[in-house]
This record gives sequence, structure tokens and C-alpha cells, in this order.
Amino acid sequence: MGEKMKKGIYILPSLLTCGNMSCGYLSILSSIDGDFTRAAWFLVLAIAFDMVDGRVARLTKTTSEFGVQLDSFSDLISFGLAPSIMMYHLVLNSMGKVGMAIAILFVLCGALRLAKFNVQSQDEAVHSSFMGLPTPASAGLLLSFVLSYELFADPGQSLSFKTIPVLMKNMPIFFETMPVVMVILSLLMVSNVPYYSFKKMKLSKPKTFRLFVLVVLLLFLMIVFPQNIIFVLFSLYIFSGLLGIGVRYYNAHKK
Repeated sequence: MGEKMKKGIYILPSLLTCGNMSCGYLSILSSIDGDFTRAAWFLVLAIAFDMVDGRVARLTKTTSEFGVQLDSFSDLISFGLAPSIMMYHLVLNSMGKVGMAIAILFVLCGALRLAKFNVQSQDEAVHSSFMGLPTPASAGLLLSFVLSYELFADPGQSLSFKTIPVLMKNMPIFFETMPVVMVILSLLMVSNVPYYSFKKMKLSKPKTFRLFVLVVLLLFLMIVFPQNIIFVLFSLYIFSGLLGIGVRYYNAHKK
């Protein structure tokens, strides 16, 4: 009985990672079918699985090289291929070869980012920051743009091939800026811009309580204003790395 429980504990993180990969694949199918709102929500679920699997592995002390590699494959599908295909069918395909090149660039930079992370993780140290924008954050910002359509649409109306003209009318800046946003996100993923890693965050009892209150508040806000909160959270995280670079540059030249 104990041996079965031990095997179950070891397989649990991998099952969560497979949940991440499955959501990424379902997002791709939804984008191909033209249901972009559903594709975006599948990516939200993929991010949730990605946030949990590593923490479960560390809490149960079942981290392994197999888990690291499986997680990277899952992330490439969910946060590289899936958002790239979603944005290609939604925006980039109207740009011809340039749009195709931007979509491919996003996937390639995501793959390079994950490969770099795997190399850095071989020292088995828990780093306080990531070098380069994590792939879930880049995918999160893109899906937040897609979900924001619901703020302008009629109740119950989702973003699909049929409603793209409505999006073009209500959010023309979306189509104008999205190619540039994707190029910037691609470059940030392969950059050396440091982004905070929550893996090293040590929680004392007061911190645990404050974090619990913050999580409950965020969950409440996400239920009431899901599109707004998702966009704000990922935007703040992406700008935090750039702001950190700016502050360090200012302090270095102030002396």
C-alpha cells in the first residue's frame, strides 16, 4: 500500500504537466476551429496547471530530470505553439509572409527560452529570477488581449471567425499593435532581462497569511473582472523586468 502511494506521489506532478499539455493542444484545436475565446481560456487553464505542477513536485520532493524535460515540452506546446497559432489565425494571416514570419519567430524564441532554462536548471539551484521573459507570461499577455473582446461584445458572444469584423471595428488598435507586441515578447523571451521567480519565496506565518488574503482577493477579482485582472497581472509582470533594468541602469550611472 505504501509503495503504491509513493508511486502515486511521483506520478502526480507529471499528470499535472500532462494537463498543461492537453490544454495547449485543445487551445490549438479551438483556434483552428475559429473559437478564439475558448482557445484563450484553455491557455488560462494551461497556465494554472503550469503554476501547480512544479510546486507539487517540490513539496512532495519528487522533482526529476524527466519532469523538467516533460514540462518544457508541455510549455512549448501550450505557451509557444498554441498562442502563436491563435494569433496567426486571428491577426497575422492577413499580413502574408510577414505575419507567418512573426508567428514562427514567437515559437522559435519560446523554444530557445525553454532550452536556456533547462541548461540553467541543471545546477539544481533555486534561482531568485528568470533570465528572459518566461513563456507562460508571454502567452498570458496574448490571451488577455483575446479575452478583452468580451468587454466590447454582446453578452454571450465569443470571438470567432464570424466576429473578427466586430473586433476590428471596436478594437482597431489590436490589429495594429499585435504584430509589434509579438515581436517584443519574442525578443524578451531570449533576452537577459531578469524576471522575478516566485519559486524562492520563503513564507513565514505572517507572510503566509498575507499571501492567502492576497490570493483570495485576486480570485474574487478574477471571478468578477476576469479579462481586466488577467491583462493587468501579466502586463505588470512583463513591465517589471524592464523597470528593473531601467532602475539598475539609472543607479549605475548616478554614481
